Amino acid sequence: MKYQDMTVLPAIQAELAEATDRLLTTAAALTPADLAAPSRLPGWTRGHVLAHLAGNADSHLRLLAWARTGVETPQYAGPDARVAEIERNATRSPAEHLAAVEDGAARLVEAVADMPEQGWRTMVTGLRPPYHPAWYCLVRRLREVHIHHVDLGAGFTPADWPAAFVRRELHDCRVCWPYGESTVSEIRIDDGETWTDLGEGPVVAGGSADVLAWLTGRSGGDGVTVVPEGRLPSAPPWLTMPAPAALPATPPKDYP
Repeated sequence: MKYQDMTVLPAIQAELAEATDRLLTTAAALTPADLAAPSRLPGWTRGHVLAHLAGNADSHLRLLAWARTGVETPQYAGPDARVAEIERNATRSPAEHLAAVEDGAARLVEAVADMPEQGWRTMVTGLRPPYHPAWYCLVRRLREVHIHHVDLGAGFTPADWPAAFVRRELHDCRVCWPYGESTVSEIRIDDGETWTDLGEGPVVAGGSADVLAWLTGRSGGDGVTVVPEGRLPSAPPWLTMPAPAALPATPPKDYP
């Protein structure tokens, strides 16, 4: 048995393959008019979302190249370069968008297969700190695919997120909690989990996918209520850190 097979990586790879397939199915059905229409992200069309997803695959390939070779390769040349690339590619045709997302996904699969064991422990970083071990790039890419699939506003919703993804992202939201900017004091999730001592604000409750959608800004709070009653506040800032600060260097058996 290979080292990689004894870690969480195969499970995340399988989740990523399934998430990518679902994204590609959605993208393949989009017409030129669909792509030019607004997405759920302010100021972005659906074409912007697909251009970002294709460029994000390339950006993670750069991080995996850094991990494989030890030569520091920034995820992006900088924030302005990232935005310019998205704008430049947002008006691609449906076939071009589909091909770009497919190609990036295929090259990521190859890069993962080519990664030596020690490469997964290499510390890399995105545009913002903290540094994180390269194995977490797969978690970050899966997050991009599932979150931005919702942003397309083309039929895929937070209710379609797999339970494993929801559980992992809620875990990371919790460990990266922005205490100084919290808008709630406690979150009660319907599966029995309760987050306490979050900061100032009311107690809120909801189903796991509903809570994650609210925390990530992908809903206005559908399915999330104040306990015992009251007006739901705005969600606290999300992704103030792109990765938890104390991840294990070696890919764990399970995550979370």
